[in-house]
Amino acid sequence: MKRAITSRLKALPFVLMVALSGGWALLVAAHCNTMSGPVIQDAQLALQKGDVTPILKWVKPADEAQIREAFKRTLAVRTKGPEAKDLADQYFFETLVRIHREGEGAPYTGIKPAGTEVEPGIEAADRAIETGSADALVKAMTAHVAEGIRQRFAKVTEAKKHKEESVEAGREYVEAYVIFIHYVERLHADAMTNPSHHGEQAGAPAEAHHE
Repeated sequence: MKRAITSRLKALPFVLMVALSGGWALLVAAHCNTMSGPVIQDAQLALQKGDVTPILKWVKPADEAQIREAFKRTLAVRTKGPEAKDLADQYFFETLVRIHREGEGAPYTGIKPAGTEVEPGIEAADRAIETGSADALVKAMTAHVAEGIRQRFAKVTEAKKHKEESVEAGREYVEAYVIFIHYVERLHADAMTNPSHHGEQAGAPAEAHHE
């Protein structure tokens, strides 16, 4: 058991480096399904210009024909008046976001209004992209992860001192142990899993091994 834990902890510097390089933050529920998100922003630009090109990057090659057809129909309906334009645009936004999320393995749950609050990690990741620097993101995420490890480690080491005093104390130790190990496992899984798909269960912890 000690050997397994030591191996995992030795891997943490590399794990954190990979996780904080940008992949980990993108695994959380992205804001591609909000009116102020990048997918719909590109869709609005495409409709204004009458050019589907800016949005094709958001779908898989196999879905491109469907998006082109939906775009063509939307442009035709938009010319029939303000109300028709609004309905056509909404139809296209919903179609695009649904196909985009399905292509990434994520469920489609509708489009949320502009200004919908997103996960702090996503907001920080977007800010890093906008500024062209990941320094602030790395600093913030490193601090959060380090604090999370220290808190759980402190709890398990304190519980370990008393684990043989009673069955109840032993169970408290086991609970703290499992929480700590699974936390480390999640960090490792998140860092080592391909972050390109929303639907991957990278955060699912492996079972702790008790030797």
